[in-house]
Amino acid sequence: MNEATKTPVQGLHHITAMASDPQRNIDFFVRLLGQRLVKLTVNFDDPGTYHLYYGDEVGSPGTIMTYFPWPNAKRGERGNGEAVAFAYGIRANALGGWKARLSELNLDYAEVTRFGRSVLSFTDPDGLGVELIAEDGADEPRPWPRNPVPDALRLRGFHSVTLWVDDVRSTRELLVGHLGFAEVGSEPDPEGPRYRFKGDSDGVGLYVDAVERPGRPTASFGAGSIHHVALRTRDDAEQAVYLRDLRAARYNVTPVQDRQYFHSIYFRDASGVLFEIATDAPGFAYDEPVDELGSHLKLPDWFEGKRAAIEAHVPTITSPEYNLQIGAQGKASAAAPSASGERKATGPHADSPVYGAGRPLEQARLAVVLVHGRGGSARDILGLESEFGLSAYTYLAPEASGNTWYPLSFLAPIERNEPHLTSALSKLDDVFAHLREAGISAERVVLGGFSQGACLALEYAARNAKRYGAVFGYSGGLIGPDGTPRDYTGTFEGTPVFLGCSNVDPHIPVGRVKETASVLQQMGANVDARIYPGMAHTINAEEIQAVRALMHALASQLS
Repeated sequence: MNEATKTPVQGLHHITAMASDPQRNIDFFVRLLGQRLVKLTVNFDDPGTYHLYYGDEVGSPGTIMTYFPWPNAKRGERGNGEAVAFAYGIRANALGGWKARLSELNLDYAEVTRFGRSVLSFTDPDGLGVELIAEDGADEPRPWPRNPVPDALRLRGFHSVTLWVDDVRSTRELLVGHLGFAEVGSEPDPEGPRYRFKGDSDGVGLYVDAVERPGRPTASFGAGSIHHVALRTRDDAEQAVYLRDLRAARYNVTPVQDRQYFHSIYFRDASGVLFEIATDAPGFAYDEPVDELGSHLKLPDWFEGKRAAIEAHVPTITSPEYNLQIGAQGKASAAAPSASGERKATGPHADSPVYGAGRPLEQARLAVVLVHGRGGSARDILGLESEFGLSAYTYLAPEASGNTWYPLSFLAPIERNEPHLTSALSKLDDVFAHLREAGISAERVVLGGFSQGACLALEYAARNAKRYGAVFGYSGGLIGPDGTPRDYTGTFEGTPVFLGCSNVDPHIPVGRVKETASVLQQMGANVDARIYPGMAHTINAEEIQAVRALMHALASQLS
């Protein structure tokens, strides 16, 4: 390498992937991983699609993960010719804390040792591999002061990205021969030999791993796939040298593209992996102050004249940092707060949003209140609208702060889940108050949820027993440890209740489901409880049809 004309690449700049749901993606990165949404813009080649950027406080190079969320996109398949996982660095003493955090959120993970370091592997909501590597090294350049993750567990910026390739030689030629990486090691991997290459820096995002898998199937791009890996160069002058030299080496490199916050060139390695070389400047504070990063939908100048049309087309999303709704015409939209002064919610969930779908509230006579499970979101549970397929209903789904209604198992002593449990129950009070204001009383409302959300919905119904349109719990039961007094007052007055659960559910003991059925029956509910042998922690087609039948019967009674 001619050091007089070209300096080595420093490592990773950013990684760009595809998602299927923008809100679910935001919640995963901000609430679970503690990454700041530093920029909200659109795909410059498809302005009807968001482009979401996550990173440290300012989106420093080596911390930036970006996504194009295409709603309802088919999931991709991992294979050769693509990056398949990305890794963040964590402190060595954070490993136990992250195991506990993932377990509390019911996220499956695996632990392996790689190059002598412990690695926790799990997936994002679309199945893309996410890794946490416990290794001493540089910290993230600008920690985000409002990070919801405890400081001891804070991510330290990127550690590495993993490529799957048919033959490592082309990757080595590119990274070492043309970009100035150093090959620093190799070791066996379950998929094939793993080779590690290091950028020329002491900062974050130093490593590219390539796993050689000769003759294995190629990747199929979709949700959960990495689109490209961007490598870091300091400025336009350095980038121009790479453009010249890579073209001279017969790489098909694009002209420089203005990406507003950096300048980019793109090219594909013979392995099939798409690479980018991006400049550090001008950065994400180019068009909004650091304190306001991610709080506005930012458009390049050439799209500003189409802002109204773009905002009307993109889905509505909420920024957890600002509790701010952006977008005007999504499948789900923010529901209006109660206007009558009946609001009761206090505590952790007081200011969390409520989303709506289906028939507009002002046109509806019937409503469904859906409560999501731990680690899920309002957007997830609102997907039941299309499963139920009944157009007479409006759907409301409150969202838990941090995607968790209460921190421990529903079988833990009730006081240990406070103040979250009381706050969650009062959040449902607010939703029912909002429906009353719209002229929809409880006997016209179907209340239900899945998993932790089912437990919360059933507990709310028991504590506020009356005639409901219907109540259902997919994999849930009344809250509290064994022996909890069930001294509820009130009567359900014949409310139909559906309970469905597996006999081997790892989170919901079948005995609690049976106890719940008995308690609600004694309180005057008409209970249909079904236990499914060997079913996973999920919702099956029969359960969907059972609740749909209750909803259809209610709509028929009122027609």
